[in-house]
Amino acid sequence: MGNTQYLKEVLEGNILQYWLKLKDPAGGFYGEVSADGEVLKDAPRGVILNARIIWAFAAAYRALGNKEYLDAALWAKEWFLKNFVDHENGGVYWSVSASGEPLESKKQLYSQGFAIYGLSELVRACGDKEALEAAIGLFRVCQRHFTDRRNGGYTEALARDFSPLEDMSLSAHDINADKTMNSHLHILEAFANLYRVWPDPELREAVVSLLDIICRKVMAPDGHLQLYFKNDWTVIPGAVSYGHDIETSWLMLECAEAVGDEEVIGFVKPYALRLGIAGNEGLLPDGSMRYEKFTDGTFDDSRQWWVQAETVVGNLWLWKYHGVTSAYDTAMRTWDYIREKLVDFEGGEWWWAILPDGSIDRANPKAGFWKCPYHNSRMCLEALKVLESQ
Repeated sequence: MGNTQYLKEVLEGNILQYWLKLKDPAGGFYGEVSADGEVLKDAPRGVILNARIIWAFAAAYRALGNKEYLDAALWAKEWFLKNFVDHENGGVYWSVSASGEPLESKKQLYSQGFAIYGLSELVRACGDKEALEAAIGLFRVCQRHFTDRRNGGYTEALARDFSPLEDMSLSAHDINADKTMNSHLHILEAFANLYRVWPDPELREAVVSLLDIICRKVMAPDGHLQLYFKNDWTVIPGAVSYGHDIETSWLMLECAEAVGDEEVIGFVKPYALRLGIAGNEGLLPDGSMRYEKFTDGTFDDSRQWWVQAETVVGNLWLWKYHGVTSAYDTAMRTWDYIREKLVDFEGGEWWWAILPDGSIDRANPKAGFWKCPYHNSRMCLEALKVLESQ
């Protein structure tokens, strides 16, 4: 990884060029590509995928200056604002058809966050006023409808009209809970990114409050993240998610830095260090990171693409910002694993996972609701930023 040119080649040649080919001439981006490369042009389109496409191309343009990436981000934004935004009630839908008709119209907190994240990155890239207005509107939706004013934090999900939902689960993998670590992490990430371009006092207060929640309520005494909660922050037992541990360890510090307050940074930094160390408990001898530890003590040893990407970034931040000298070598070993096992140099993009037996996970797609150019492009961009600053 010390060769930053190779990182750029993976970012641009393997990841971004792959996604540029998925532009739908009728608008937006296609919703799914199977593991064998079949583009499913009529597949439903998920809000997370499409918001992350905006983020990835805007971030790449901001870092590399290639106008093709800005054009792609703007292309994605136009379709996104037209079809994912509920123009009657506010907020964004979970999914729409390939022609833009709402399918799952629920308002997941997580999806409001990624919409804000993608749109605010576009503002950072080119000052897009439409994107800024939309992102501010979504922030206000979160504050108005999702805020738990009694217990702090935010409700996990609401119906299209913001009435309560019985099933608030984010995915089939997740527990139905009133509040989750995952949504609070990514609403924090979104608010902090928006604060960079819109330094509003209420937004700043929300970012600082979310940092406090993650440090004092979401983190367990052993340094790992707790995943699920009732309204009053009573913990609902769940797995240890090593990828989320290591991802949060650097993201929370980055969000604190976005506030620009040394007191806030000083408060967050020791929590971030503990979380990064705890996350590295999932490292395996081949340099990869296992997925989860279940409540019964057993493991899911699949090596999912996003977990490996976050392991690289988290360890680079442990090395640069916390002085953990061994973390640099850890990041290099995980990058070697990614390059050798997960990057599909022939078909483009990365495989979903390497299974515990060493085979490629071909059951899950190359592109889809959850498989997006976000974790891997962000890993390349963050690694370039860290290494080129040395």
